[in-house]
Amino acid sequence: MEGCRETEVTNGSNGGLEFNPMKEYMILSSGQQIAVAVLCTLMGLLSALENMAVLYLILSSRRLRRKPSYLFISSLAGADFLASVIFACNFVIFHVFHGVDSNAIFLLKIGSVTMTFTASVGSLLLTAVDRYLCLCYPPTYKALVTRGRALVALCVMWLLSALISYLPLMGWTCCPSPCSELFPLIPNDYLLGWLLFIAILFSGIIYTYGYVLWKAHRHVATLAEHQGRQVPGIARMRLDVRLAKTLGLVLAVLLICWFPALALMGHSLVTTLSDQVKEAFAFCSMLCLVNSMVNPIIYALRSGEIRSAAQHCLIGWKKYLQGLGPEGKEEAPRSSVTETEADVKTT
Repeated sequence: MEGCRETEVTNGSNGGLEFNPMKEYMILSSGQQIAVAVLCTLMGLLSALENMAVLYLILSSRRLRRKPSYLFISSLAGADFLASVIFACNFVIFHVFHGVDSNAIFLLKIGSVTMTFTASVGSLLLTAVDRYLCLCYPPTYKALVTRGRALVALCVMWLLSALISYLPLMGWTCCPSPCSELFPLIPNDYLLGWLLFIAILFSGIIYTYGYVLWKAHRHVATLAEHQGRQVPGIARMRLDVRLAKTLGLVLAVLLICWFPALALMGHSLVTTLSDQVKEAFAFCSMLCLVNSMVNPIIYALRSGEIRSAAQHCLIGWKKYLQGLGPEGKEEAPRSSVTETEADVKTT
């Protein structure tokens, strides 16, 4: 019950540090602190830059930002960007510099970290549902998934993530409930509720991605049977197979990065943890940061439209720099005609 004590102290308060209830959670050795500082700084910076680039490519392209699928991907990139910055900074401040805040400030910080990671998983679920509807109802997909409905779904998802994440800040703390052994001031019953919510999100992701992979497996068999012959819908089958490979890769990365931390959270609810297990959890938590770092790489490497948007940006910057050369002239942009032709062909 030490987590119930007030922590209205500052880093310079010696008297406060003697009774610091956060101290039992600061269990990393000097070498581990250095490793955490280096890994968090590098991965957080790289993840933030990657997700910022994905956000820029989507939002700067009029064609991409009108598509519901890329609205979901931009939400994922935004959540991963915020998670990279907020998690890396707060994790280093707490475990390396042993920063001490008031209860309210600490709960605000941990709630922000929880919200960004929850919104990241929620964005993955919406992306999975979007692909599921595209495969199950291709004739009516555009009527079902409109830009307006996608924005409404994203707003609901972000609001729900914020509400669930900031419940401890609203008063659901571990007084008089037992405190979590992994998170200061967080009660075990709240941690259990959050784990159940994340389990529901993961179940939806696994089911929808599993269906996509199953359908792709059927398409692979169909392609093998009709190899060398022209069959109606063969191009769409190839597209579904490529899409399933991307989603399967995302799902594998998601499970590898999240399962260790979630398993240790669940383990902490039923038994007392040793310092070695708490140290392992600190490093497993950084795997969630790896997930935020890997997601934009998967999209950038496997999404042809995002690669095309990146090439258009590079060409535009090159022409802009050439236009500022000795001649001092800028070429007139020609992207509008190309985009119009592309839209006409798509229609």
